[in-house]
Amino acid sequence: MKYLIVGLGNIGPAYELTRHNIGFLTLDRLADKFEAEWKSDRLAFKSEIKYKGRSIHLIKPTTYMNLSGKAVNYWMKELKIPKENLLVVVDEVALPFSKLRMRAKGSSAGHNGLKNIEDLTGGQNYPRLRMGIGNDFPKGKQVEYVLGRFSEKEFEELPIMMDKAIEMILAFCRIGISQTMTQFND
Repeated sequence: MKYLIVGLGNIGPAYELTRHNIGFLTLDRLADKFEAEWKSDRLAFKSEIKYKGRSIHLIKPTTYMNLSGKAVNYWMKELKIPKENLLVVVDEVALPFSKLRMRAKGSSAGHNGLKNIEDLTGGQNYPRLRMGIGNDFPKGKQVEYVLGRFSEKEFEELPIMMDKAIEMILAFCRIGISQTMTQFND
């Protein structure tokens, strides 16, 4: 059984600890737990972990957020991974900070990374794990907010949120999306 877990984010030090990069940060933490190394590869940084007899391929696209679909499409084809074994880990302003929600499919809800994945993989029918970053920003300041760094309080709580996300990712690979949603979504 092979899986492709995609953490969305932007490359470069300017974006490193921003809310928009929570997908990257979570996959970094997952790779660290399994002592897996990242390698620069085609359109992404790539790592692989073994878990309960499964090969779990992790990628962090190097295409920048708005072109994430290029990397996702390439690696799905290269690794011959069906859409139901793809999981995209993404920031979500519509959820309060630290709230996690897994979905089997859904709209991009204005998220350019998800929109590009939809465009290049043939629709909205792919699993995603939405990680709540909150929406504590004035009208018209969403871009600054998502590209901004976590507050001190959020940064302290981030490891707990990422560890729960990792549990959900591993459950997705072990028991499938339906049971994972039942077990973890509130």
